[in-house]
Amino acid sequence: QVQLVESGGGSVQPGGSLRLSCAASGSIFSTKAMGWYRQAPGKQRELVASLTSEGRTNYADSIKGRFTISRDTAKNTVWLQMNSLKPEDTAVYYCNALVVTTSLNEFNLWGQGTQVTVSS
Repeated sequence: QVQLVESGGGSVQPGGSLRLSCAASGSIFSTKAMGWYRQAPGKQRELVASLTSEGRTNYADSIKGRFTISRDTAKNTVWLQMNSLKPEDTAVYYCNALVVTTSLNEFNLWGQGTQVTVSS
């Protein structure tokens, strides 16, 4: 069984910072793209940032210059450093990863979600 476990959400004032972590565990041979999505109340889930195993990044326009995605490929872990947070960043953040298991099956996994609230 493979799964993603997230941590690092919470409440912060506008202008503050948070760092989200996501680790893939189980019988993993490799991880391909890893990334973060978010879903605010009443809105669709949207891509925040992604990072391929080759190091290519993709950021949503709304967070460029404020958020940074990074990963440790050997540890199947991805982080999202969020700076200069705004109230509109409030959402449930979900980790996503495309993993290949040791039996060479490919799975698109989602984490359980972690709440990020930006409010004064």
